[in-house]
Amino acid sequence: MLTSERRKQMRAIGHHLKPIVLVTDNGMSTGLLEELHRALEDHELIKVKVRAERNTRMILIDSLCKETGAHCVQSMGAMALLFRAAERPNPRLSNLIRPI
Repeated sequence: MLTSERRKQMRAIGHHLKPIVLVTDNGMSTGLLEELHRALEDHELIKVKVRAERNTRMILIDSLCKETGAHCVQSMGAMALLFRAAERPNPRLSNLIRPI
């Protein structure tokens, strides 16, 4: 579970990030999940753009978090900020370690 202070730090870092993954109305596919796993392992903190109707957007974000084991740090409009700690963070790729 993330503390409110940790969420605040991650939101500040995530503000400057560009979306890495785009989720459309088609929902989740194996390719999308593989890309999410790779992005979370490399960067730990990623921004995802969800192009879906307002009612289904949160359902999709919750499903993505369950499937990948990530935490939703923030969700605003079509953007979601997801976090999953890497087993061995790469200092050159991790958004939490490297300076932005």
